[in-house]
Amino acid sequence: MVFSAGLISFPEAPGSTFLVGLGKAHIGLGKMHLTPNSREQEVGCGAELGELTCLELTDKQEASLAARQTLGGKPGEETTGQEVIVIQDTGFSVKILAPGIEPFSLQVSPQEMVQEIHQVLMDREDTCHRTCFSLHLDGNMLDHFSELRSVEGLQEGSVLRVVEEPYTVREARIHVRHVRDLLKSLDPSDAFNGVDCNSLSFLSVFTDGDLGDSGKRKKGLEMDPIDCTPPEYILPGSRERPLCPLQPQNRDWKPLQCLKVLTMSGWNPPPGNRKMHGDLMYLFVITAEDRQVSITASTRGFYLNQSTAYHFNPKPASPRFLSHSLVELLNQISPTFKKNFAVLQKKRVQRHPFERIATPFQVYSWTAPQAEHAMDCVRAEDAYTSRLGYEEHIPGQTRDWNEELQTTRELPRKNLPERLLRERAIFKVHSDFTAAATRGAMAVIDGNVMAINPSEETKMQMFIWNNIFFSLGFDVRDHYKDFGGDVAAYVAPTNDLNGVRTYNAVDVEGLYTLGTVVVDYRGYRVTAQSIIPGILERDQEQSVIYGSIDFGKTVMSHPRYLELLERTSRPLKILRHRVLNDRDEEVELCSSVECKGIIGNDGRHYILDLLRTFPPDLNFLPVPGEGLPEECTRAGFPRAHRHKLCCLRQELVDAFVEHRYLLFMKLAALQLMQQKASRIDNPTSLENGDSPSSASKPEDSPGPEAGSEEEGGSASGLAKVKELAETIASDDGTGGVSPNGAGEGSCVPADLVSTADPRSREVIRNACKAVGSISSTAFDVRFNPDIFSPGVRFPESCQEEVRDQKQLLKDAAAFLLSCQIPGLVKDCIDHAVLPMDGATLAEVMRQRGINMRYLGKVLDMVLRSPARDQLDHIYKIGIGELITRSAKHIFKTYLQGVELSGLSAAISHFLNCFLSSYPNPVAHLPADELISKKRNRRRRNRPPGAADNTAWAVMTPQELWKNICQEAKNYFDFILECETVDQAVETYGLQKITLLREISLKTGIQVGMTQATGVGFDSRHKPAFTEEDVLNIFPVVKHVNPKASDAFHFFQSGQAKVQQGFLKEGCELINEALNLFNNVYGAMHVEICACLRLLARLHYIMGDYAEALSNQQKAVLMSERVMGIEHPNTIQEYMHLALYCFASSQLSTALSLLYRARYLTLLVFGEDHPEMALLDNNIGLVLHGVMEYDLSLRFLENALAVSTKYHGPRSLKVALSHHLVARVYESKAEFRSALQHEKEGYTVYKTQLGEDHEKTKESSEYLKCLTQQAVALQRTMNEIYRNGSSANIPPLKFTAPSMASVLEQLNVINGILFIPLSQKDLENLKAEVARRHQLQEASSREKAEEPMATEPEPAGAPEDVASQPQAAKDPSSPSSQG
Repeated sequence: MVFSAGLISFPEAPGSTFLVGLGKAHIGLGKMHLTPNSREQEVGCGAELGELTCLELTDKQEASLAARQTLGGKPGEETTGQEVIVIQDTGFSVKILAPGIEPFSLQVSPQEMVQEIHQVLMDREDTCHRTCFSLHLDGNMLDHFSELRSVEGLQEGSVLRVVEEPYTVREARIHVRHVRDLLKSLDPSDAFNGVDCNSLSFLSVFTDGDLGDSGKRKKGLEMDPIDCTPPEYILPGSRERPLCPLQPQNRDWKPLQCLKVLTMSGWNPPPGNRKMHGDLMYLFVITAEDRQVSITASTRGFYLNQSTAYHFNPKPASPRFLSHSLVELLNQISPTFKKNFAVLQKKRVQRHPFERIATPFQVYSWTAPQAEHAMDCVRAEDAYTSRLGYEEHIPGQTRDWNEELQTTRELPRKNLPERLLRERAIFKVHSDFTAAATRGAMAVIDGNVMAINPSEETKMQMFIWNNIFFSLGFDVRDHYKDFGGDVAAYVAPTNDLNGVRTYNAVDVEGLYTLGTVVVDYRGYRVTAQSIIPGILERDQEQSVIYGSIDFGKTVMSHPRYLELLERTSRPLKILRHRVLNDRDEEVELCSSVECKGIIGNDGRHYILDLLRTFPPDLNFLPVPGEGLPEECTRAGFPRAHRHKLCCLRQELVDAFVEHRYLLFMKLAALQLMQQKASRIDNPTSLENGDSPSSASKPEDSPGPEAGSEEEGGSASGLAKVKELAETIASDDGTGGVSPNGAGEGSCVPADLVSTADPRSREVIRNACKAVGSISSTAFDVRFNPDIFSPGVRFPESCQEEVRDQKQLLKDAAAFLLSCQIPGLVKDCIDHAVLPMDGATLAEVMRQRGINMRYLGKVLDMVLRSPARDQLDHIYKIGIGELITRSAKHIFKTYLQGVELSGLSAAISHFLNCFLSSYPNPVAHLPADELISKKRNRRRRNRPPGAADNTAWAVMTPQELWKNICQEAKNYFDFILECETVDQAVETYGLQKITLLREISLKTGIQVGMTQATGVGFDSRHKPAFTEEDVLNIFPVVKHVNPKASDAFHFFQSGQAKVQQGFLKEGCELINEALNLFNNVYGAMHVEICACLRLLARLHYIMGDYAEALSNQQKAVLMSERVMGIEHPNTIQEYMHLALYCFASSQLSTALSLLYRARYLTLLVFGEDHPEMALLDNNIGLVLHGVMEYDLSLRFLENALAVSTKYHGPRSLKVALSHHLVARVYESKAEFRSALQHEKEGYTVYKTQLGEDHEKTKESSEYLKCLTQQAVALQRTMNEIYRNGSSANIPPLKFTAPSMASVLEQLNVINGILFIPLSQKDLENLKAEVARRHQLQEASSREKAEEPMATEPEPAGAPEDVASQPQAAKDPSSPSSQG
């Protein structure tokens, strides 16, 4: 199948696009023209939503092709993927004639739209001030939405003329907005304020501009003297953790002032008689020279009028100059504007596109500098129009979110182009919906939205804004009375969101979920949902036709719902079951009873309230009369939790089923072996041997696809057992395991037995029974989500099934404690996972299906582990997470009692009680003179966030810490031994700055980066925070993340190829994945970041340093923008970039990047982390390379200490560390110390690898060499002592290390191994790999066809690749640290 990858356009955030003369914007995908070949599909949903995606290109990338290069593909190449061949249409160039500038040529591609040329022109330095124009070819105007290939007569060398069009009010507003965007293009305030999907990036501060260019310039200057001394606070052992360097001042941010004020005039809108003269609106401007002017925007352009602030005179003023562009007019009247605007645009186009493109979801910064607030007409206007950003320009006004969300799901998905378009549309609508829902939720809590039930009390109110329904997380009408009241109502939305995520991922045609976003803001939880058509007109009782609205008293079912949900039951492991309703009738369900089915007025089948999609967690749900397995009781379970909605995570259910499947295979294999042994004596049962697979027909197998979900990451042990079971079965002539019978990609022996052999049948029946399978002829484990639900009753006939299901749930609860938590701890000991902060620890736990409420248990296990010291970092992160999560729970209720005017005072008071050493901070209540004398009576109908009590002001540090310890005990069952913050820091080795970061990220606080913060924590004389230090409070948003499935398969296949050593093929697949990711997500996304990082690593291994640099630079920028400037992932990306910079001889850049990474690590965690050893080894090696020996030693010795602590003194990493230290001592001519360290290393190699290993031999050679040098030096010294100054001294050879040797060591410690191979070795190696590959192919041919024969590695670890397959065989290779 062939499809043409057109221009990759960048989806913008809502409200941040330029709408340029949209000829026929289609809004609402419902009304979208989706003709099969329409180009709009290729531009992606952006176009249909009337938000034409804006593609920003710099001068050097004038062509759309360059956009594709920015994103990773090469123009003109044909890459053949698994099922897609991307053919780039050859581009051609056209000449553009614009008024007032020289003609220039522009590279375009045939499947672009005319619209995209508009975007390029609006971004080019010399044409950026035009927005209202059309393009003409031979005097004919081109339609915005036509593709270039459909334009008659357009070919190589055609001339397109830019023709200025008359303005309308809408066009004039767009023009003013565009000019304002150009003026603000370097201003970071939007990123600090978290608006319009802007976010921060600081990479350019450390690389001084673009790495690619500087690489060429600096090649010759390899050993230029460079200043390598890091700031004091970065050096090993420094106690200081300042906040300011987190956001270094970017030179470009001292904004060049072009104008003082540009704002709408108070004389708007024009009176009728002026309207008839063509006046559209009036602007008021104060130039940098302090000249105040009033400007008329008319249909013909902009001119000065004679109005003043208090006197309206619309007549033109002198100079009588009419300009079609506001910029040209301002150039005329203000010389400063002319000069600064030109400089600003030059800087703007020099920035890397990734610094400017909007991110798909808003990222908030928890710190910001104290900035001046500047006047901004567009921002002011946006704030007071209730619509979202651009929506006043869109026909049809507000968006029908539900219609858009559901229509995108209904798009066809038969082939790759269709799937790409569909996924792109889904992703775009979701990101827009998330932004809209977040704005709405904040407006609701701030009291700016009228409730739909205003007469009820505040907690009960519900809101509708912008076609989104908002409800608060309180237990309205005792709905959750039996489940824990308000606490249950608070967690239900997140459980529901997890359910929506899951059903969306299964993606069954015909089954619809609501758009759902959960927003935590100012202590309140708001759920935002799209609205089912018609739901507001009718009663809930009438509309629910499936499920129950009263937790199982009245229950309904519906055949169509059963049919749709049945399709989800397999992947989700949900059991179809029967329950009794209040009239004792049996009702069949295929979900939990709370899951409601409603058919909307649009005829679609919606499911909502998915809060119990997964089975309950019995460890936290004590049920009278039900005992738990011994593993649980030993750990002190069951424990009563605050609410009864605790569910197991989907990851746990999957892991448990996979575990059971292994068990099933082992049992079956064992029994078959026993049978075989007993049957060798009478070989009569082979009569059926001639048709080994006759009986295993897929139709008779009741469980055709069970387990197919886990196939992806299942362990190789499983495959062995499976082979064993298959071979045994076929040896017996029993019909063999039929892999095909098991449905696609499944690992299930559908029917392990032929009709002839009842004994084998018995074997499978026994194995099924033992593992709790619901079928007796195949493996199929599923859960009934209604077991143990209060109020749900099961019919008598199902009692046995219910008993089995109860047992299964108990086993799952025990599995979490006996397998998953110990497995996590083991992975931490082996450094298979390296969390660095609370978020990464939570991520690691959730991947293994461990809920955060088990954090206390995880910490207990870490404490009891024999390798407790090697888990020190995990313990610290865990304790920090426990403390900040407990503090967050308290902060939530604390904030609910604070009115808006006291917010900054209340938050700074809380932070003082939480983190400051000052013993008795006093809260500042709002100033007395502002409190009115007449206290009006409390109104009943206040917005949720307007409580007017000051109870918060009496909190003390002692009380807060007592509550934190209490909360840790109640919620996490962990006893904290500290009464103040200083005790906590002392006892657990925590850092206050880290606690501040964690609590701010969890609650949305933004603190100012004053010099004091970071230092003032420990002052006992004044509190650390004043109310001026709290700048903002942001929402914390949870939403669905739609996935790019095809791209992900390519990515995994590419990883698998790389692991087999096929770097080139892997590289091509990953490039293809990158193109597809870009097609779905636009330019910015976490998954694109992983893709770029892996590409960079591959290019580096293949020796293409320039490509590696360019890809890694994008990965760093993207990680900063999408994940946060100090996210652990960003730190990793900085380290990789430093390595590639060093390899490209950019030494000073490499050092400043490593210093940045070290500073961020210190801030996020502190010094004592296994990752710090790697970082310090890197820094030490680079410093060694530039002959800064003393400095180098400080870092290398710190690395040695950290490695020894976390890997044990006998580890190969430690041996390598000793060797690095020895080399620096050798360069300093301190041979005794060098010998001492190298001996340590030698001992480790000898004991771990044996005498004959090459590492041991290398080390022994080096020892000899050191000894000789030491002896030579000693001779020279003796000579001097004997003969005094007349001694004849041979010059000693002190060698500066060569760059090549330093680079070689850098590669080794970063887990990249190059193995020197001769041509012959290479041929043999290739032949060997190919032979293995064929074997694999052969064995997997009869298996269900998957995209790759090998099992792709889980996406979590794209990094652990060694460069050649042999690296794995070399036991000395330090475990690769990706």
